[in-house]
Amino acid sequence: MKFREGITMKFRELCTKEIVQLSNGACLGRADDLELDPATAQVKSLLLLGQPHLFGLLGRDETLVIPWTDIETLGVDAILVRTELPEPEAKKQGFWQKMRHWLDG
Repeated sequence: MKFREGITMKFRELCTKEIVQLSNGACLGRADDLELDPATAQVKSLLLLGQPHLFGLLGRDETLVIPWTDIETLGVDAILVRTELPEPEAKKQGFWQKMRHWLDG
């Protein structure tokens, strides 16, 4: 990881940076939490919480875990990562999509 020696960063500062995937330039969001190793007090990974459904009342999408070893660069405005995202699951068709498909024949 590229980061200048002697530079410190607070968690609040880390959470304001956009996390960008290096392979395709996709913005993954911002860090919501950190996972620490209790034995060494080192950061193990960044956690990005999934999107809430109905203001969180119906749960959330899966949390994205970015291992600290996947972080390429901590920049001024962004964090560049090598993490590959899992393929999204195919969504089930809702009632109206099924109805439209049936009407279109």
